[in-house]
Amino acid sequence: MSNGADLALTHIAVLVGDQDKALEFYRDVIGLEVRADMPFAGGRWVTVGPAKQPGIEFILETPEMVPDEAAGAAARARLAGGAQGTLIFTTDAVDATFARLRDAGVEVTQEPISQPYGVRDCGFRDPWGNYLRFSELLG
Repeated sequence: MSNGADLALTHIAVLVGDQDKALEFYRDVIGLEVRADMPFAGGRWVTVGPAKQPGIEFILETPEMVPDEAAGAAARARLAGGAQGTLIFTTDAVDATFARLRDAGVEVTQEPISQPYGVRDCGFRDPWGNYLRFSELLG
């Protein structure tokens, strides 16, 4: 029996409306690596992840991939409503990251600001309403 000490995070599902557009956004705009792109259960399994963390993958999941009908309907409703989840990334240069993403046309939710808890961070939304935050450790 495990007490949880042996657990490690490997995959996080990010709800998107279009896998091709999501792959383009997360690979070409955000700068993540493609980890997988293959047929899956009548659809497609697409994952991306940060180069510095080879063990972490974001599944670019559409409502059609959700196996339960009620959960799939809820996923479609969340997509229609905007904000989904939040991904928080660290960077060594938050201001440069902010400028790069803003200049690429990503929707800004917060310009860079130094927070009282020791980070400088900024925020964006992906095309499906998921929040993306980027933070740099201060000091």
